[in-house]
Parts: sequence; structure tokens; C-alpha cells
Amino acid sequence: MGSFIFIPILFFGIVILLSSFFIVKQQTAVAIERFGKFHSIRSSGLQMKIPVVDRIAGRLSLKIQQLDVIVETKTLDDVFVKLKISVQYVVLKDKVYEAFYKLEYPHEQITSYVFDVVRAEVPKMKLDDVFVKKDDIAIAVKTELQEAMFEYGFDIIKTLVTDIDPDPQVKNAMNRINASEREKIAAQFEGDAARILIVEKAKAEAESKRLQGQGIADQRREIARGLEESVEVLNKVGINSQEASALIVVTQHYDTLQAIGEETNTNLILLPNSPQAGSDMLNNMVASFTASNMIGEKMKEANEKKDKS
Repeated sequence: MGSFIFIPILFFGIVILLSSFFIVKQQTAVAIERFGKFHSIRSSGLQMKIPVVDRIAGRLSLKIQQLDVIVETKTLDDVFVKLKISVQYVVLKDKVYEAFYKLEYPHEQITSYVFDVVRAEVPKMKLDDVFVKKDDIAIAVKTELQEAMFEYGFDIIKTLVTDIDPDPQVKNAMNRINASEREKIAAQFEGDAARILIVEKAKAEAESKRLQGQGIADQRREIARGLEESVEVLNKVGINSQEASALIVVTQHYDTLQAIGEETNTNLILLPNSPQAGSDMLNNMVASFTASNMIGEKMKEANEKKDKS
């Protein structure tokens, strides 16, 4: 009968003994209370407590944690905007007691400070400045939180403004402004390119005209040189300069008619082009050269008489 009573007592003793041991994970702190009063803070590893007398009041993580707070506020130019503030914080190892007993809801406390700072800073800025000075907002939040939360055993590692979300209508307007500005720049580049093309085309045309004029001048120079040589040859066979010139012109006239006849798609009309045109042209040219010489001789004689008188 005694053995049956001993077994439950032994079992109960083993349970009590086992319950006196507990394990604390790495980067975790455990608060131990004795009869409802704080007793000690236990760190990672195998720990022991007095059964029934001591109890685990709670566990705190010593890892870096992040809290995301979304704040809606208004800017200086009356634009409503939502900011996402990411707060990275950690419980100080030597202030676990303060973090566990002084502050019941740390997330709510941090959120309140974030709201207070953001709604004090952003209304001083225009919307564009909020995007540019988001680091200043983050620094202001960290400074305020650092001072307030250190008393409660929390260290603020970093605060980040991870998102700035204006009202949808404002975003659409900003996108239109951006698109218009880019179109304006594109139009300016296109205008500059078109102007450059016009200038280069004009330069090319001017160079072409210059070269064309130079070619025509060279052509006429060679024609004149050829005519001069032809007149000299004709003079050697007893044909004077006037007759030689007339003969050359008539020859060129017939050469032109021959060239026209060789072209099938020509719009050139040479007048006169009758059979007797060559003879008439030759007679007219000889007569005009003769009359021109006579007029020149008369003017020369008149000038000599005038000089003598």
C-alpha cells in the first residue's frame, strides 16, 4: 500500500524539478518575478527558478525590430500626403527592466511620437520639398524618438521615410507636368536638329553653287581659248577676224542643231532654225562687224581732230 502512495509523490517531485528549469533563446531576455515582485532578468541559456515561488513574467526580444507607421498630413501648399516612416529600434540589454515594466505598449508609444513629429515638420514644407528633404524628416523623427524612448530602455537605430504618397489627383497632375516638360525639351531638341539640317543644307547648296559657277567660268574660259585659237588658224589662211568670228558662230549654230537632233526628249527650241538661217546669220554678223569697225574709225578720227584743235 505504501509503494502505491510513493509513486505519485515521486512523479510529482519529478514534475516540480523539471519545472524549475527553463531555456532562454539567444537574443532574448526573460523577466522573473517572485511572489509577484520583480526578482531578476535572465539571459540566454539554461536557467533555473524556484517552482511555485518564481514565475516567468515575460520575454523580450533583443533583436533589432522595425515598426512601419503611416502618417497622413497636409503640406504647406495644401496637398494631402501619406508618409510611411520605418522605425528600427532595439531593447538595450542593461535596460530590460525599464522596457518591460515602464512601457506596456511600446509600438503605440513610438507611433504617437512619429505622428507628432511628422505633423509638425511636413506642414512647413511644400510638396516638392517633402520629396527633397525626406532625410531631414527622418532625422527629426529619430532625434525626438531617441530622447523619449531611451528612458524606457529602447534605442532608436534608424528612421527612414520609405514612401511618400500624395493624393491621386495630385500625382496625376505631377505626371502631366513632368510629361509636358519632357515634351518641351524634346521639341527643343527637334527644333535644334531641324535648324542644323537647314543650315547644313544651305551651306551645301552654297558650296554647290560656288563649284558650279567655278565650273561654268572654267568652261567659258576654255571656250574663249578655243575660239582664239580658231581665229588664229583662220587668219593664217587669209580669213580676217570678223569673217572668222562669223564662221565660228555659224559652225556652233549647226553643231547645236545636230546635238538637238540626237536628243529624243528635249524641250529646247532654237530660233531661227530654217535652212537659210545660217546664211542670213553669217551675212548679218559680217555686216554688223563692218559697221562697228566703221563707227569706231569715225569716232577715232573725231577724237584726233578734237585733240588737235
